Amino acid sequence: MSRSSVARTARRLSVVTVVVLAAAVGIAAPASAHVEVEAEGARALAENVTLDFTAESESPSAGIIKLEVILPQGIVPADVTYKEGPKGWTFAATQRGYAVSGPAVAAGEGAAYAVTVRQLPDAKSLAFKTLQSYSDGRVDRWIELEEAEGDGHGHGNSAPVLALKAAAPGAVPVSPGPTAEPTT
Repeated sequence: MSRSSVARTARRLSVVTVVVLAAAVGIAAPASAHVEVEAEGARALAENVTLDFTAESESPSAGIIKLEVILPQGIVPADVTYKEGPKGWTFAATQRGYAVSGPAVAAGEGAAYAVTVRQLPDAKSLAFKTLQSYSDGRVDRWIELEEAEGDGHGHGNSAPVLALKAAAPGAVPVSPGPTAEPTT
C-alpha cells in the first residue's frame, strides 16, 4: 500500500471516529437531564436523614420555578423539613408531599435543594415522583417507577430513586409523627 493510500485511510478512519463520537454524545445528551436524590449512608429506619435533590434543566429559555414531590409510602409531609435551596425559594407541605418553589433559576441552570426526613421507612428503595415546573408553564414529569421511553418533554421519565441499605441492628420505627389533620 502506498504512503498516500495509508494517509487517506487514516484520515477517513479519523472522520468516521469523530462522527460516531458526536452521534453518541448527541443521543446521550437528551437522556442526561433528570432529577436525582442522594443521602449519605441512607439506610432503612435511619432518623433525621438529609436528602439532597438535584433537578437538571431541560429548557435553554425558561428557568425552573417549582419542584413538587410526591412522597413514597412511609413518609408523611409532616415528617419533612426544608434545609436549603435556591435563593428566595420556600417550602410548603402538600396533601401528597411537598413543594419547593421561588424565583426562576437562570434559564438552562439546574436547581438543587435539601430536606430532612424524620425517619426513613423500612424499605429497600424509595421513589420520589417529581413534577418540575418552568417559568414558561412547561412541566416535566419525573414519575415513572421503571426505566421508560420518554418523548423528550418530561413524559415517561423515571422518578428519582434512593436505594437504602438494610436497617441498623436494633433500629425500630419511631412513634408516629404529627399528622396534617386531627384524628378522631
